[in-house]
Amino acid sequence: MSEDNKTPEDQPADVTPETEAAADTAGEAGADPVEALQAENAELKDRSLRAIAEMENLRRRTEKEIKDARQYAVSSFARDMLTVSDNLRRALEALPEDDRKNADAGIASLIEGVEMIERDFLNQMEKNGVRKLDPEGQKFDPNFHQAMFEVPNTEVPNNTVVQVVQAGYVIGDRVLRPAMVGVSKGGPKDGAQAASASGQTVDKSA
Repeated sequence: MSEDNKTPEDQPADVTPETEAAADTAGEAGADPVEALQAENAELKDRSLRAIAEMENLRRRTEKEIKDARQYAVSSFARDMLTVSDNLRRALEALPEDDRKNADAGIASLIEGVEMIERDFLNQMEKNGVRKLDPEGQKFDPNFHQAMFEVPNTEVPNNTVVQVVQAGYVIGDRVLRPAMVGVSKGGPKDGAQAASASGQTVDKSA
Protein backbone atom coordinates (compact mmCIF):
# COMPACT_ATOMS: atom_id res chain seq x y z
CA MET A 1 0.00 0.00 0.00
CA SER A 2 1.37 3.41 -0.95
CA GLU A 3 1.86 6.30 1.51
CA ASP A 4 -0.97 8.22 -0.09
CA ASN A 5 -3.35 5.27 0.26
CA LYS A 6 -2.76 4.74 4.03
CA THR A 7 -5.88 5.05 6.13
CA PRO A 8 -5.99 7.13 9.38
CA GLU A 9 -5.89 3.84 11.31
CA ASP A 10 -2.48 3.14 9.75
CA GLN A 11 -1.02 6.46 11.12
CA PRO A 12 0.76 6.34 14.56
CA ALA A 13 -1.66 7.32 17.32
CA ASP A 14 0.67 9.92 18.95
CA VAL A 15 1.60 11.77 15.81
CA THR A 16 -0.31 14.99 15.13
CA PRO A 17 0.25 17.75 12.64
CA GLU A 18 1.46 19.99 15.49
CA THR A 19 4.09 17.53 16.73
CA GLU A 20 5.25 16.89 13.20
CA ALA A 21 5.63 20.64 12.65
CA ALA A 22 7.53 21.01 15.95
CA ALA A 23 9.80 18.13 15.05
CA ASP A 24 10.45 19.60 11.63
CA THR A 25 11.25 23.01 13.20
CA ALA A 26 13.62 21.44 15.76
CA GLY A 27 15.27 19.48 13.03
CA GLU A 28 15.66 22.53 10.85
CA ALA A 29 17.08 24.61 13.72
CA GLY A 30 19.38 21.83 14.79
CA ALA A 31 18.31 22.27 18.47
CA ASP A 32 19.79 19.88 21.01
CA PRO A 33 17.15 18.61 23.46
CA VAL A 34 19.79 18.21 26.19
CA GLU A 35 20.90 21.82 25.87
CA ALA A 36 17.28 22.95 25.96
CA LEU A 37 16.70 21.01 29.17
CA GLN A 38 19.91 22.40 30.69
CA ALA A 39 18.86 25.96 29.87
CA GLU A 40 15.43 25.38 31.37
CA ASN A 41 17.01 23.84 34.46
CA ALA A 42 19.34 26.84 34.87
CA GLU A 43 16.41 29.24 34.59
CA LEU A 44 14.40 27.31 37.17
CA LYS A 45 17.41 27.24 39.49
CA ASP A 46 17.87 30.99 39.13
CA ARG A 47 14.21 31.60 39.92
CA SER A 48 14.46 29.32 42.95
CA LEU A 49 17.53 31.16 44.29
CA ARG A 50 15.82 34.52 43.81
CA ALA A 51 12.73 33.31 45.65
CA ILE A 52 14.89 32.01 48.54
CA ALA A 53 16.75 35.33 48.73
CA GLU A 54 13.47 37.28 48.76
CA MET A 55 12.10 35.08 51.54
CA GLU A 56 15.29 35.56 53.58
CA ASN A 57 15.09 39.35 53.18
CA LEU A 58 11.44 39.25 54.20
CA ARG A 59 12.31 37.18 57.27
CA ARG A 60 15.02 39.64 58.32
CA ARG A 61 12.74 42.64 57.81
CA THR A 62 10.00 40.97 59.83
CA GLU A 63 12.40 40.12 62.66
CA LYS A 64 13.65 43.73 62.74
CA GLU A 65 10.11 45.13 62.76
CA ILE A 66 9.16 42.81 65.63
CA LYS A 67 12.30 43.76 67.56
CA ASP A 68 11.69 47.48 67.02
CA ALA A 69 8.05 47.11 68.04
CA ARG A 70 9.08 45.43 71.28
CA GLN A 71 11.89 47.88 72.00
CA TYR A 72 10.12 51.12 71.19
CA ALA A 73 6.58 50.20 72.24
CA VAL A 74 7.21 51.76 75.67
CA SER A 75 8.55 55.04 74.26
CA SER A 76 5.45 57.08 75.07
CA PHE A 77 5.16 55.61 78.56
CA ALA A 78 8.88 56.04 79.23
CA ARG A 79 8.75 59.68 78.10
CA ASP A 80 5.95 60.35 80.57
CA MET A 81 7.90 58.66 83.36
CA LEU A 82 10.85 61.00 82.87
CA THR A 83 8.93 63.56 84.91
CA VAL A 84 9.31 61.26 87.91
CA SER A 85 13.07 61.18 87.46
CA ASP A 86 13.17 64.96 87.07
CA ASN A 87 11.20 65.49 90.27
CA LEU A 88 13.40 63.12 92.26
CA ARG A 89 16.49 64.98 91.06
CA ARG A 90 14.93 68.36 91.88
CA ALA A 91 14.07 67.14 95.37
CA LEU A 92 17.69 66.15 95.97
CA GLU A 93 19.10 69.37 94.55
CA ALA A 94 16.69 71.55 96.51
CA LEU A 95 18.61 70.88 99.72
CA PRO A 96 21.90 72.80 99.94
CA GLU A 97 25.04 70.74 100.39
CA ASP A 98 25.78 72.28 103.83
CA ASP A 99 22.31 71.39 105.07
CA ARG A 100 22.76 67.85 103.85
CA LYS A 101 26.03 67.48 105.71
CA ASN A 102 24.56 68.90 108.93
CA ALA A 103 21.20 67.13 108.66
CA ASP A 104 20.00 65.07 111.59
CA ALA A 105 19.53 61.33 111.35
CA GLY A 106 15.93 61.55 110.19
CA ILE A 107 16.60 63.99 107.34
CA ALA A 108 19.74 62.07 106.33
CA SER A 109 17.69 58.87 106.10
CA LEU A 110 15.08 60.63 104.01
CA ILE A 111 17.72 61.94 101.61
CA GLU A 112 19.30 58.51 101.34
CA GLY A 113 15.90 56.98 100.65
CA VAL A 114 15.19 59.43 97.82
CA GLU A 115 18.61 58.72 96.31
CA MET A 116 17.93 54.98 96.44
CA ILE A 117 14.56 55.48 94.74
CA GLU A 118 16.21 57.51 91.98
CA ARG A 119 18.90 54.86 91.42
CA ASP A 120 16.35 52.05 91.36
CA PHE A 121 14.13 54.02 88.99
CA LEU A 122 17.02 54.56 86.55
CA ASN A 123 18.01 50.88 86.81
CA GLN A 124 14.49 49.78 85.97
CA MET A 125 14.34 52.19 83.04
CA GLU A 126 17.66 50.88 81.74
CA LYS A 127 16.38 47.31 81.90
CA ASN A 128 13.70 48.42 79.43
CA GLY A 129 16.20 50.03 77.09
CA VAL A 130 16.01 53.61 78.42
CA ARG A 131 19.39 55.12 79.25
CA LYS A 132 20.21 58.48 80.83
CA LEU A 133 22.63 60.76 78.99
CA ASP A 134 25.52 62.29 80.89
CA PRO A 135 27.07 64.66 78.32
CA GLU A 136 28.98 67.02 80.62
CA GLY A 137 32.53 67.39 79.31
CA GLN A 138 31.61 65.90 75.93
CA LYS A 139 31.53 67.66 72.58
CA PHE A 140 28.13 69.12 71.75
CA ASP A 141 26.13 66.78 69.51
CA PRO A 142 22.90 68.24 68.05
CA ASN A 143 21.56 64.71 67.63
CA PHE A 144 21.48 64.19 71.41
CA HIS A 145 21.83 67.66 72.95
CA GLN A 146 19.85 70.88 72.83
CA ALA A 147 21.97 73.99 73.44
CA MET A 148 20.22 76.46 75.75
CA PHE A 149 22.99 79.03 76.21
CA GLU A 150 26.73 79.63 75.76
CA VAL A 151 29.26 79.88 78.57
CA PRO A 152 32.47 81.88 78.01
CA ASN A 153 35.30 79.50 78.82
CA THR A 154 38.82 79.68 77.40
CA GLU A 155 40.01 76.48 79.08
CA VAL A 156 37.99 73.95 77.11
CA PRO A 157 37.43 73.57 73.35
CA ASN A 158 34.54 75.37 71.72
CA ASN A 159 31.17 73.61 71.79
CA THR A 160 32.00 71.51 74.83
CA VAL A 161 29.09 70.72 77.13
CA VAL A 162 29.95 72.47 80.41
CA GLN A 163 26.54 72.41 82.10
CA VAL A 164 23.52 70.12 81.97
CA VAL A 165 20.26 71.93 82.68
CA GLN A 166 18.02 68.91 82.13
CA ALA A 167 19.11 65.32 81.65
CA GLY A 168 18.50 63.63 78.33
CA TYR A 169 17.47 60.05 77.64
CA VAL A 170 17.71 57.59 74.77
CA ILE A 171 15.79 54.39 74.12
CA GLY A 172 17.78 51.92 72.08
CA ASP A 173 19.49 54.10 69.48
CA ARG A 174 16.73 56.74 69.39
CA VAL A 175 16.52 59.96 71.34
CA LEU A 176 13.72 59.91 73.86
CA ARG A 177 14.50 63.42 75.07
CA PRO A 178 17.56 65.53 74.20
CA ALA A 179 19.71 66.83 77.04
CA MET A 180 19.35 70.57 77.58
CA VAL A 181 22.86 71.91 77.97
CA GLY A 182 25.10 74.95 78.10
CA VAL A 183 28.10 74.90 75.77
CA SER A 184 31.48 76.59 75.99
CA LYS A 185 32.49 79.56 73.87
CA GLY A 186 35.83 81.27 73.34
CA GLY A 187 38.10 78.30 73.98
CA PRO A 188 40.58 76.64 71.64
CA LYS A 189 39.33 74.77 68.62
CA ASP A 190 39.38 71.01 68.84
CA GLY A 191 41.48 68.88 66.48
CA ALA A 192 38.77 68.49 63.84
CA GLN A 193 37.95 72.20 63.81
CA ALA A 194 41.61 73.21 63.65
CA ALA A 195 42.31 70.81 60.78
CA SER A 196 39.27 72.07 58.89
CA ALA A 197 40.29 75.70 59.39
CA SER A 198 43.82 75.03 58.11
CA GLY A 199 42.55 73.13 55.06
CA GLN A 200 43.82 69.79 56.33
CA THR A 201 41.77 66.64 56.43
CA VAL A 202 41.39 64.43 59.43
CA ASP A 203 41.83 60.71 58.92
CA LYS A 204 38.93 58.97 60.65
CA SER A 205 39.61 55.50 59.28
CA ALA A 206 41.69 54.41 62.30
